[in-house]
Amino acid sequence: MIKPILKDDAFLDDVARARAAEDTFHIWWLGQSGFLLKWHERCLILDPYLSDSLTEKYKDDPRRPHTRLTERVIDPYRLNFIDVATSSHNHTDHLDGITLRALWFANPAMRLVIPEANRDFVADRLGIHRQLPIGLDNGESVFCADFRFTGIAAAHETLEKDADGRHKFLGYVVEFGDRFAIYHSGDTILYDGLAARLQQFKIDVAILPINGSKPERGVAGNLNGVEAARLGKEIGARIVIPCHYEMFAFNTVAPDEFVAEAERLEQPVRVLRAGERWSNIH
Repeated sequence: MIKPILKDDAFLDDVARARAAEDTFHIWWLGQSGFLLKWHERCLILDPYLSDSLTEKYKDDPRRPHTRLTERVIDPYRLNFIDVATSSHNHTDHLDGITLRALWFANPAMRLVIPEANRDFVADRLGIHRQLPIGLDNGESVFCADFRFTGIAAAHETLEKDADGRHKFLGYVVEFGDRFAIYHSGDTILYDGLAARLQQFKIDVAILPINGSKPERGVAGNLNGVEAARLGKEIGARIVIPCHYEMFAFNTVAPDEFVAEAERLEQPVRVLRAGERWSNIH
């Protein structure tokens, strides 16, 4: 298995040592689409998957064996400093009951930002009151724990809506400190209007999937590496960090194509290893 560059005590030590200031923020890759953001003593966790839920769920399904490739970075019960978490949609690697219940146990005051369309599903999976999460739709914004979240429709692989016209798949632009913004796309492919929507923000970091779309996998697809690099360039992202690979053997790619296209476009990128940190100053 792939070993995280930092895990367990070493990972927690790195988070604790990372400078907490208004002019500095830090991002750690937790694997798949999960990231930890630390800024000014505030901590945000994006789409965390820190269990073996899917490996267990599909252990007897030869069509989609979710064989884990990368060791877990950290036990979610040990993350007792989280202010807010997100789920971009209802797939288990983005809405993991085991992970989120553990985080709530460790952080009783933690808030959870979700697509409003998914409220009942989220409440049922997590065993919580349906009013507890904070719901957003495309274009809607909310302040939570000093972060401003804006919902950005995601197409996985379609722009799916509920009966009330609310999007079931979202990405989030997260603004903080009056000058920083990150975009976590959730799972999405390109669609008309996505880049134009994001160009309204000054994106410091775009976090984008690169595993692509292959029907033989039997699961909905995402941006591939070339598309992710091009989207980052089109929206003017200061840096692009790839994700959604090296977690499950049946649904992964190497980041080489992404890096090559980014180099061709002169788009700055940072390929992280699980447990590794990127900081806006070095």
